[in-house]
Amino acid sequence: MAYLTCDLFSEVLQVGTSISVILPQTVEDQIGVAGTGVDGPPPVLYLLHGLTDDQTAWHRYTSVGRYAEAAGLAVVMPAVHHSFYADEVHGHRYWAYVSDELPSLVQSFFRVSDRPSETFVAGLSMGGYGALKLALTHPERYAAAASLSGALDIRYLIGHEERAALFRRVFDDTIGDSDDLFALLEAAPSPPPLYVGCGTGDGLFEANQRFVAAVTRKGAELTTDFRPGDHEWGLWDAMIADVIDWLPIGRECAEPPGIDGVTPR
Repeated sequence: MAYLTCDLFSEVLQVGTSISVILPQTVEDQIGVAGTGVDGPPPVLYLLHGLTDDQTAWHRYTSVGRYAEAAGLAVVMPAVHHSFYADEVHGHRYWAYVSDELPSLVQSFFRVSDRPSETFVAGLSMGGYGALKLALTHPERYAAAASLSGALDIRYLIGHEERAALFRRVFDDTIGDSDDLFALLEAAPSPPPLYVGCGTGDGLFEANQRFVAAVTRKGAELTTDFRPGDHEWGLWDAMIADVIDWLPIGRECAEPPGIDGVTPR
């Protein structure tokens, strides 16, 4: 595994920013490492951080590098600060950056697949919201999307969240349909396979249940993973391993990769 920090300039943000990148490496003599070689550019997972994290958090607090290495998967982790993966009303255009500029930069810098069938997105908490927003806004770009303890009901949060100043800065107290996952789900003609996981002791659990019910009504392909746990890294470390196992890497996406309501593994 290669772990890289890439400092770059974003034309969209008009400021320097950073991404952390995991690249799979075929190894023979490294003890305790089972790297998986791939023919050609490896598939890529865009892995999004939560509200109080940064682009390094997934690598620091989980074993995602080891899981990705075994799967032959590249992982790209951008920094978006407190943006909620939105074009902030009073700030920067993080949605335009993550949805359009970032994939273009990744393709120019790294040898990773550019095929939608080998491109995935996932995230935790705020990043779970961002991952599903990307997949539902641009379903043609992603073969699968996963949310772990996601902040999925943004209209509910804006009315009940203690971080009112943050939401005013990002959304100006108004959530349009382009930022509402429920509206995006309804409008999406054919969402990619979705994975929604959350701890049953998490304050966001009920919102995740509401979103699962909406996906079920939509008839979209869904894997749910509700297990005991809270809003914490021990849960997300276990879940991201299962998410990577669930991703349709090296196989066609026509058949459902999981069974609704059944925890993977």
